[in-house]
Amino acid sequence: MILYHGSNVLIDNIDLQRSKPNKDFGKGFYCSDDKQQALRMAELKSDFLGGEPQITSFEFDENILKGNTDFSVRIFTDYSKEWADFIFANRNNPTDENIHPYDIIYGPIANDKVGLQIRKLEDGLIDKEEFLHRLKYMKGITFQYFFGTNKAIQALKKL
Repeated sequence: MILYHGSNVLIDNIDLQRSKPNKDFGKGFYCSDDKQQALRMAELKSDFLGGEPQITSFEFDENILKGNTDFSVRIFTDYSKEWADFIFANRNNPTDENIHPYDIIYGPIANDKVGLQIRKLEDGLIDKEEFLHRLKYMKGITFQYFFGTNKAIQALKKL
């Protein structure tokens, strides 16, 4: 399958040291199988950091997600309590090191609409049950692929 990474620069070599901590699944390299989603991310980064929107494409063997490999993989198929707890833990991690053992993670993006609900939950304006209820009725769930180790990065072949 083809995965896309949107940024303000083309990616020649993936350097996890340049990744920012406190993202949805932690410090790592993020991709989408939706080219339009990657383009939206590239436009956001370009608006914020300058430069032009760039999409870098990678080949990825999706069979890795099905297991029977030496990769540690976590899959979230939908918004769930487990997913929410995982997002909260990663976004509030006080260190630069990931707090989980996974090489690769696949799951929903906590987009701006989800981010608003996360802030409401963190501020005590809604409880976790209401948070999940609100997420279930959002349209346009978008998924992301996280590559958090150098081993995982080797599963991506630049096109």
